[in-house]
Amino acid sequence: QVQLVESGGGLVQAGGSLRLSCAASGRSVSSYDMAWFRQAPGKEREFVAVISWSGERPYYADSVKGRFTISRDNAKITVYLQMNNLKPEDTAVYYCAAGSWGTTVDRFGAWGQGTQVTVSS
Repeated sequence: QVQLVESGGGLVQAGGSLRLSCAASGRSVSSYDMAWFRQAPGKEREFVAVISWSGERPYYADSVKGRFTISRDNAKITVYLQMNNLKPEDTAVYYCAAGSWGTTVDRFGAWGQGTQVTVSS
């Protein structure tokens, strides 16, 4: 069973940066594709970024392209989301997920507990 623990969220001013981390553990976890999703109050969970198990094929939602970077370190079994030039609309709970490469929630069977990101204007 895969377990995911996110960290790195917090409060930041617009234009600032944060780096989220997702520590993974469990059998064969390094063979899973990994993604970040986010959920704002009153909204559905939405795709942010995904990366393959090998660290290739990063793909981003249009809303974060050019500002966010997903990466992974399989030696540390950790996935990162570097977020630059943050905007108030990026405010949400950010979730790490493990599964099969894609952009929809149903592609991922393991989820972390989430970390809050709040961007003030």
